[in-house]
Amino acid sequence: MDARSCKRSAGGGSKAPEREGCAVRMRCPALAMREGTILLLRACMALLAMPVHVLALVGLWQPFCRKVFFPSFCERFSVVYERKAKKQKQELFRNLPDFRSASGELNLLEIGTGCGTNFQFYPPGCKVTCTDINPGFQQSLLKNMGKNQHVSYERFLVAAGDALHEVPSASMDAVVCTLVLCSVPDVSSILKEVLRVLRPGGAFYFLEHVAAERCSWKHFWQQVFYPTWKLVFDGCCLTKETWKALEEANFSELHLQRTTVAMPWTPIQPHVIGYAVK
Repeated sequence: MDARSCKRSAGGGSKAPEREGCAVRMRCPALAMREGTILLLRACMALLAMPVHVLALVGLWQPFCRKVFFPSFCERFSVVYERKAKKQKQELFRNLPDFRSASGELNLLEIGTGCGTNFQFYPPGCKVTCTDINPGFQQSLLKNMGKNQHVSYERFLVAAGDALHEVPSASMDAVVCTLVLCSVPDVSSILKEVLRVLRPGGAFYFLEHVAAERCSWKHFWQQVFYPTWKLVFDGCCLTKETWKALEEANFSELHLQRTTVAMPWTPIQPHVIGYAVK
């Protein structure tokens, strides 16, 4: 699963290493181009988003982004994204009922619930605790709750994924987190909270966009878009290698694979998808 990085050949100046180095640079455009080219293209992106940068400098962008822009954008974006990712999500959540507790209940915590687009995939009778750091999502969240009456909604907590103090330890059968870990400063701290609130044998489900392979044009453009994208989309990081934190977390099982959601004109490719068992 690790993204492979290109390495230049070591050698003493013979023509063979030179030719090999040229081949590597051709195969690895993100590394072959000068850093100055990336910086220049980043500057062009910043010019295109100049109003956002100006608002950010005077401290107005983040409040506007969290209260108005980002919830509105996500509500519209999710319509397209959910259509493209429906098959992957159906397969991802197919075995959720297997993690019911001995009492037959399925207590589920969703980190970064957002608009509530995952509710349709949860089994009937599932008891859901919703959390999000952004209270601006509550209006669209209520709409999706109304559309998915097969699920029981316990409560909504305005809380970050690494500060779930109101959720008791070992109280959840499953935790879900989709398209959230890209925006958190420390993925490992989120996973520690996930492990704390999960009961032994409980499962953590994830679907996240991650950094492309370093030897690819996708990764090159992710680097170009990165600063402006992160500012405009409330901290979303295009170059996160989230799979590494998942592999290093203290789960007893990890079922992870790469997948592609068919949105070719966006830099949010590829994805990792799967579940881990405490």
